[in-house]
Order: sequence, then C-alpha cells, then structure tokens
Amino acid sequence: MLREAVFVQKNTARWQKFEEELNTQFSRQKTTANPDALAEMFIQLTDDLAYARTFYPNSHITNYLNQMVGRAHRLLYRNKREEIARIWQFWKVELPLLFYSVRNLFFFSLAFFVLSVGIGVISSVHFDDFARLILGDSYVNMTLDNIQKNDPMAVYKSSRQADMFMGITFNNIRVSFYAFAGGILTPLFTLYILLINGVMVGVFQYFFYERGLFLTSFLTIWIHATLEIAAIIVAGTAGIVMGSSYLFPGTYTRMEAFKIGAKKGLKMVAGVAPIFVVAAFLESFVTRLTEMPAILKIAIIGSSLTFFVWYFIVYPAQLAKKITYNSEQEYQESNL
Repeated sequence: MLREAVFVQKNTARWQKFEEELNTQFSRQKTTANPDALAEMFIQLTDDLAYARTFYPNSHITNYLNQMVGRAHRLLYRNKREEIARIWQFWKVELPLLFYSVRNLFFFSLAFFVLSVGIGVISSVHFDDFARLILGDSYVNMTLDNIQKNDPMAVYKSSRQADMFMGITFNNIRVSFYAFAGGILTPLFTLYILLINGVMVGVFQYFFYERGLFLTSFLTIWIHATLEIAAIIVAGTAGIVMGSSYLFPGTYTRMEAFKIGAKKGLKMVAGVAPIFVVAAFLESFVTRLTEMPAILKIAIIGSSLTFFVWYFIVYPAQLAKKITYNSEQEYQESNL
C-alpha cells in the first residue's frame, strides 16, 4: 500500500494535466478534445478514485478526485450529445443539401435505371428465353414450380428470417459499394451496375405479367424493392459523381476534383446504408407475409415511395430554397 503522501506525489503532475484539460474544455461551448483521450482520462481518474476511497476514505485527496471524476463524466456526456447532434445535422441538413447539389446526376441515374427496366421488358417480349438468361434456369424453374403449387411468391418464405435478413443486408450493401466504387476514374462501370439491376427488374416483372400474376408480384416484391431500388439509384449517383469529377475537373486539378467527388459520393453511400437495412428487414420479415391484405401492402409501398420522393427530391429543394432566402434576407438587412 502506498502512503498517502507518496500516492499524491506520484500522481500530482498527471492530475494537474487532467484538471487543466477539464478547465480548458469546460471554458468552450463545444468539446474539442479527442473522445478516446477523454475516455482514457476518465478511466485513469476512476482508478485513482477507487484506490483513494479504499485506503484514504476521509482524505481531502479523495474529495478532490471525486470532483474531477464528476467533471470528466459531465464532459464525456456533453461530448456524446454533440456527436449525436452532428449525426442528426448530417441527416437533416448536410446530406439533403448534397443531394440537391448533384440533383442533375441523380435524375440522370434515375432515368437511366428506368430505361434499363424498359430494356428488360422489351427484351423479354422479343426473346422467349431472355428470362432464363438473366434470372437463371434454377430460379425460373423454381418459380414455375411455385406457380403450379399456387404460391408464386414462395421464394420469400424459403429461409429463416434472421439468416435472410443478414444475407440480404450484406448483399444490398455490397451492390451499393460496387455501384459507388465502379465510378473510380469513369462512371461506365456504375452505369453497368444500374443497367443489369434495371434489366433484372424489368425481366422479373414481365415474367409474372406474362403469366397473369403482375399485380401479385408487384404488391409483394415492391414492399422491399421500393427502398432497395431507391438506395441503388442513390449509390449509382454517388459513383457517377465520383467518376465525373475526375473526367470534368473544372478549375481543380484532376486529383483535387477526384478527392472532392469521392468525398461527396462516400457521404451519399453512407447516407443510404440504413435504407438498405430497412429494405432487408422488410424483405425478410414482411414480404413473406403473402396473405397480408392488399391495402396494407399498398400502404407500405406508398409510404416507401413517399419517403423516397420527399427526402431525395422535395425536401432538398425546399431546404436549399430556405437557405437561399435566409441568405438574401441577411444580405438585404446588412445593407439597410
């Protein structure tokens, strides 16, 4: 056991450093210290306090350390709240404004995907085996067998929900990463990812339409596909943003333009990651409920579509208009 005087002498310099850091941080409106460093400081202080309480319970040094630990805890809590506020600010302001700034490329990505769906439909009309070429013989044969059993959407019931959820989430994020990463140096690979996904959607829907099951398939797959396809289109936009920044650098060097485009694209992909998780949840736990009333299916699809249009198109335009208006107001007031 250390004598109290030795214990204090051994740790005084470190405690003074901690106290100076706490005073500095509390004098600012925002915490600027490294969160990991704050956590390490808090752990060391609590260890010292535990030792002091055990061997010197009535000492002034125990009271001193107790106060320090309390201040460090409040600082950590404040830092946590600031992190949450920054995340909320990203979703509420930064990401929507980013979408608005690249809206032309977003609409191009959307239009290209719709065109790809059309290619899938037209190709299915003119080539009898096109569905087998795109969807694969095993999937087509399985689906035909399910149709014969009067359960055309049975494929969504074939796996355990939890396993299905993890697998679909991983696959969705993988596709979005390919769509984004494909934009390195050129958007062509990104466009290819959008093309094959769009063609698959067109082929799939025409396959069921041809067998008189369009509405059944539509009200089933679009429960999850609405958000899933929306996120793929956004990821495609991210890849095009990154690729076009290198091809058309403007006043920047190609490397500087590429860094800017890559940063924008990465933020967009990160922004849609939770949407992929929600889509995977719907596909794993809700889509399989094929006997669910049509009105509920329509409500889910409509809600997903409304969210997509509002968050990626309407809200960014409203936010940009509001910020522009406020800036003009401030400029006019400053010149009165």
